[in-house]
Amino acid sequence: MALGAAVDELDYDTKSKSNDLSPDSDSSSDRITTTPKEEAKVSEDKQKKDVEEKEKDESEENKSKDEVVFIQDIGFSVKIVSPGVEPFDIQVSSMELVQEIHQLLMDREDTCHRTCFSLQLDGNTLDNFAELKNIEGLKEGSVIKVVEEPYTMREARIHVRHIRDLLKSLDPADAYNGVECNSLSFLNTVTQGDILEKKKMRPESVDCTPPDYIMPDSKDRPLTALQPQLKDQKVPQCVKVLTTSAWNPAPGYRKIHGDLMYLYVVTLEDKHYHISACSRGFYINQSGAEEFNPKPATPSHLCHSLIELLNQISPQFKRNFALLQKKRSQRHPFERVATPYQIYAWTAPTMEHTLDAIRAEDTFSSKLGYEEHIPGQTRDWNEELQTTRELPRKTLPERLLRERAIFKVHSDFVAAATRGAMAVIDGNVMAINPGEEAKMQMFIWNNIFFSLGFDVRDHYKELGGDAAAFVAPRNDLQGVRVYSAVDLPGLYTLGTVVIDYRGYRVTAQSIIPGILEREQEQSVVYGSIDFGKTVLTHPKYLDLLNKAGQQLKILPHHVFNDKDDAVELCSSVECKGIIGNDGRHYILDLLRTFPPDVNFLKLEDEELSKEVKMLGFPIEHKHKLCCLRQELIDSFVDSRYMMFIKYAAYHLQQLNLRKNEEKIGNKAIEDKPETNDNKDENSKDETTEKEDKEAKKNQMEEAEAKKIVESITDGSKLELEESTKNIVKTASVAVGSLKDTEFDIRFNPDVYSPGIRHCESLDPPLVKQRQLVKDAAEFLLTVQIPTFIRDCLDHSSAPMDGFTLSEVMHNRGINIRYLGKVTNLLAKVKQLEYLHSIAVSELLLRSAKHIFTVYLQGCEMMNLAVAIAHFLNCFLYSGQVANPLQGQDENKNKKRNKRRGRANPLSCNDNNEWANLTPKSLWNQLKTELKQYFDYDLLSSDIETTIETYTLQKISLLRSFCLKTGIQILLRDYNFDSKNKLIFYEEDILNIFPIVKHINPRATDAYNFYTTGQNKIQQGYLKDGYELISEALNLLNNVYGAMHPEIAQCLRMIARLNYIMGEHGEAMAYQQKAVLMSERVNGIDHPYTITEYAHLALYCFANSQVSTALKLLYRARYLAVVVCGGESSRSRLSNISLILHAVGEYELSLRFLEKALALNIKYYGAKSLKVAVSYHLVARTQSCMGNFRSALNNEKEAYAIYKQQGENHEKTKESSECLKHLTQQAVVLQKKMNEIYTGKNGASLPPIQIQPPSMGSVLDMLNVINGILFVQISQEDIENFKAEIEKRQLSEESEDQAQKSTIVESTKL
Repeated sequence: MALGAAVDELDYDTKSKSNDLSPDSDSSSDRITTTPKEEAKVSEDKQKKDVEEKEKDESEENKSKDEVVFIQDIGFSVKIVSPGVEPFDIQVSSMELVQEIHQLLMDREDTCHRTCFSLQLDGNTLDNFAELKNIEGLKEGSVIKVVEEPYTMREARIHVRHIRDLLKSLDPADAYNGVECNSLSFLNTVTQGDILEKKKMRPESVDCTPPDYIMPDSKDRPLTALQPQLKDQKVPQCVKVLTTSAWNPAPGYRKIHGDLMYLYVVTLEDKHYHISACSRGFYINQSGAEEFNPKPATPSHLCHSLIELLNQISPQFKRNFALLQKKRSQRHPFERVATPYQIYAWTAPTMEHTLDAIRAEDTFSSKLGYEEHIPGQTRDWNEELQTTRELPRKTLPERLLRERAIFKVHSDFVAAATRGAMAVIDGNVMAINPGEEAKMQMFIWNNIFFSLGFDVRDHYKELGGDAAAFVAPRNDLQGVRVYSAVDLPGLYTLGTVVIDYRGYRVTAQSIIPGILEREQEQSVVYGSIDFGKTVLTHPKYLDLLNKAGQQLKILPHHVFNDKDDAVELCSSVECKGIIGNDGRHYILDLLRTFPPDVNFLKLEDEELSKEVKMLGFPIEHKHKLCCLRQELIDSFVDSRYMMFIKYAAYHLQQLNLRKNEEKIGNKAIEDKPETNDNKDENSKDETTEKEDKEAKKNQMEEAEAKKIVESITDGSKLELEESTKNIVKTASVAVGSLKDTEFDIRFNPDVYSPGIRHCESLDPPLVKQRQLVKDAAEFLLTVQIPTFIRDCLDHSSAPMDGFTLSEVMHNRGINIRYLGKVTNLLAKVKQLEYLHSIAVSELLLRSAKHIFTVYLQGCEMMNLAVAIAHFLNCFLYSGQVANPLQGQDENKNKKRNKRRGRANPLSCNDNNEWANLTPKSLWNQLKTELKQYFDYDLLSSDIETTIETYTLQKISLLRSFCLKTGIQILLRDYNFDSKNKLIFYEEDILNIFPIVKHINPRATDAYNFYTTGQNKIQQGYLKDGYELISEALNLLNNVYGAMHPEIAQCLRMIARLNYIMGEHGEAMAYQQKAVLMSERVNGIDHPYTITEYAHLALYCFANSQVSTALKLLYRARYLAVVVCGGESSRSRLSNISLILHAVGEYELSLRFLEKALALNIKYYGAKSLKVAVSYHLVARTQSCMGNFRSALNNEKEAYAIYKQQGENHEKTKESSECLKHLTQQAVVLQKKMNEIYTGKNGASLPPIQIQPPSMGSVLDMLNVINGILFVQISQEDIENFKAEIEKRQLSEESEDQAQKSTIVESTKL
């Protein structure tokens, strides 16, 4: 563990410079975000968990005792005595390290100015890395003293750095510049303060007017609303200048007087001070700008903390710093904590670039960009990554510790790799082979190896040259992802990150120890370095890869090398095994982990099936590295297995029937089924696919089928009867199994690799292997894509933008290169028009990105902003776009190029070719790219017709393009419709960020708890589900720290459960966290964030915060409009209208409702129940406005739809009641009108009986629209529902114990 501790120490030191949570921020983050009351609740939960753990332990004798000890994670409070402040109590947990109390004190308002101190208990200094439970004498109520320690040079620098961070802590600059893992969050700006605080204040006034741009049919799309700026956004300035002085470093004769460093300060009062740092603290010396006099001034104001010193010399500093602290402490912790990976904002307002000498010094002083105060120079990334994987993982605490370490090191590695890749492309790193041409250069920086995505040495010549070299790193990353997920002890992959930046693709990898000292030929002990001429194998690798291959469905196979020897492999030929100097077995080059996709390969003497050919395949792709996705392989194997089970079970049943008949003696009947059977087998081979569909129709109970089959494949019966053997055999043949005696579907990734000779005698027949690969590719087309479209039809998975669309496709194993085909299918389905638009824009943007990548490679740094603005104009502007360089003196350019020499080899000699791009040429390139890459025919050839034809909008295209390419643009309202003035200028391009791809380490135990919890909820056990999911949240915090997309998802689930169980306040509190976290880790306009906003609005309304609910809904609607045109936000329209209706804004409400009704008819069809609800809502609003005639018509429509459900259906009755009421009202009104017309005396209009809806009824409607209530109780209103829950709880008390143990068992699985 010594090394692990060293790694930890490294982490703490790197982190202590920034004022976020400690790296292992599980409990400290919890502590920051919880009040003592919640804290007590946490410990209570822990005890519940304790009970479960004990049960688990009893059932498993071999589990070690420490599991129970761990779960007894007891919370207690200790008193902290710190100089200069009143003693105070803090909650701690026995699992925490002393370091985390340190971190808490550095974050706390009254102690945050201290960094150099130790903690003492009864006069003994506590070890920073000790766990609290291991400290003798530490108990409830113990007093811990904060003792100031003497400074060292390192501590003084950390202190100054920390002070700078405190002064900058409210400044959003870091979030806009994409540094320090900061990101934006606007929830509290939208709600004008913390919604949980609102209760204590006066009741809010209800202002409901929606902004114009979110009204239905508004064409206005302002971009500035994306980042609502608070009025008092100005951060109070505390000092004018705080910098290290030019008198540094201290001369020798001052060092021996204890001088560590010198600072220079200009206060707001415009006084200039030179400050010395010594081991006792900071004091003012007598130096000036011209003269060095290090003696203390009088008074010298010696203080241990720099803040105390500045407080004494500058009254304005004192006032403003107190104000800053107050504002800082008002912010929600989730707005301050660092995110695990950097999120980049695609828009930013104009920011003034302030003087910040500490930041400037950081940029130039650190030789590598790594922090100076890490002990032991740079980090050995490979050692850290592999050591964390080797940590023990038998018990839950061990697994949590291991996963936390893996996640921590991985996110640090991603950050370092990203920084390094940017440095490489910006030309700030020296190549290790500087003599070679730029594209062939390789780099090492901070112990990470960087290479560029070009085809050097014609390595990929056969496979598609540069196109293949560009996708190879991405495929390799997929390979690393799946092997890391298998997580096999003894098999190691490299830390891998793929970074796209400024048009270049960079692969960053950790370095195998010793690989740089040897030639590659000597290092490789397994696989091939020349695409299959010389092939090596190694018993240890075969053993390891075979184990992993069983999970990944990879078939061990033999290939011939150049000496005609058969060599066994259990991976593709390119996969190389290298044993490092550390004795570990590494695998690399995993670009062909999965079988090839034959739909995109032109193969000689190979025929694809008729169905596939009819769909227009095979298509020749730009490269030959197309592979199927792991998700597809899994689905395919599952579907074949079900087919196998059903087939075998069906025939077994037939067999058993026959046997029974034999016993009775009806021998005559016996022959017929047999002949049927034989026919069945023959036809089975031909139409396996059809059979599968048939089998699904007359679906036998799957569980039953499995039982029957298991009974025969079970070895308990020594001799299997011949007939049952035959059944298994025919079932195996039917599903294309590689073995006749059992179900065996695995894939040989090399089956179509060029130049590789297979050894047929030792493996299953090659024809069978190839057939499986072809079947899997066909399965993608004939099963996966149609199911995807069917699922979209019932709108269960409605993607909102290109990103969510890609995600949904990938989850089904559909590669993006099929998007052209998917789009053509979507075009045929009227209800999926909105999805068709999203798909077309995604095709368009991906093609634009491909062209833009090459385009950027032709620009030098000086012209980057002009070039990007020019490209965006050519893409999105319909007028004339002139050459942006005209009028510049061409000769000047040429001279400068010659003079520049070879400063940065990657900045190509800029021949200004990029400036010749025109809208016409760009759109022609786009059409060609769409056809070549996606086999898609675009029916338009400029931006305006494209937007009309496919109902797209420019702002959504701009957003997605910026997110895909890493561009950051100025936040202003662009005039997309202008005909005579360009849309973009070079000042609008603010920055270009890297696009980073990496693996995501998982929290496995938390995931198991979460899924078990979900299953419980689906079975109706809400309370158990709730406990399991709360437990999952606990574990997620343990592994990921405070911030992570999965934690946001878990918070949303808990909020929803609270809401359903009637705990509206709790629901709102959890959902607020979910929104804040989603903004921070997914992005402020990510589709997930939009959903979170809508949920929070519902919970706010339930807590009668009406105007807040509306603000949140307006925000959600606005974001949806920007992201995708708002077509997919149908329920949001209804939500807004219902709440407006509730507060009596009937006209506004009606406008939203009518739009929602139109969209519902469009997407669900005129007879859908959703449409009936819409009609009913419109009628209700119209009746409130006194427009009974229209109301009647709409309610009739609703009644007609409900009538299909039957006359006695609850909704039909409701609707007919409503009709009676409306008719009655209309008749009364008409009578009175007639009286007035005939001039009858004393006739006047009666007051119309309008009942404003009660809050409860509006909430019921909101629940219906948002699909909140579960299916089995959707007709109950909330009150009955509560009673129902209570009843259940009573009846379950008895079953509870039994049930708990089953939950625990199932979470183990």
